[in-house]
Amino acid sequence: MYIQEPNKTFFPTEIKKYTHIARDGACEERSEPVLHEHSVSILIEGGASFRTACIPQYLPELALGRLLTEGVIASPEDVEELRVAKDGHTVRVRLTRRSQGDSANPPALKPIPWTPEQIFALADRLSEGMPLHRQTFATHSCFLAQDGRLLFTCEDIGRHNAIDKAVGFALRQNISLAGCILYSSGRAPKDMVWKAIRAGIPVFVSKASPTCEAAALAEQYGLTLVCAARSDRMKLFAGTLPHQPDAF
Repeated sequence: MYIQEPNKTFFPTEIKKYTHIARDGACEERSEPVLHEHSVSILIEGGASFRTACIPQYLPELALGRLLTEGVIASPEDVEELRVAKDGHTVRVRLTRRSQGDSANPPALKPIPWTPEQIFALADRLSEGMPLHRQTFATHSCFLAQDGRLLFTCEDIGRHNAIDKAVGFALRQNISLAGCILYSSGRAPKDMVWKAIRAGIPVFVSKASPTCEAAALAEQYGLTLVCAARSDRMKLFAGTLPHQPDAF
């Protein structure tokens, strides 16, 4: 797979002036970093296209992850070429083939052992704050971990994009998602859970709450769904119980 990166530096924030208005009516001119809203179109040669608002970081990963979680491809080998335009607003994709699997009915996931300590470690990392969120409070975050190691972190305006970037990173690095844990700062409705299932990720964790439909979908496909995951507690809605070490 050939990937052409954009040859331009993008700055995700810009300093903006604003008027701070207090409850007592006092007004004060201030300034702070504000997030840029970038748009990108993912154009598949001879096929469908996707358009999304994002931040201009990890654009190849965003495109690869979106192709996988939408069922267009099944592996990196399905992509022959991916070119990001200089301005970062277009990603053109040439496929070697389209996914031969049934994207509407992916296979059940194979459970992996997991521990509460692994989840708490990710929750602690999120509570420490991500760079753009600390500056703007306008991003969602996503972490990808495997065997207790944090492999990748990213931020985006949309929680769906952040997941796609993490998935795309794994594809570029030839990391098997079948052994990974994905942690998202966003809510866990059905479409978020569906992305994890299509990507073949066995453990999906959210800082926020799920919907009934998301929990039912997780049960159907064998996804371990952990929500309301904070530094002091978590809620297991579907899947396998945490691994308990053998007693001596």
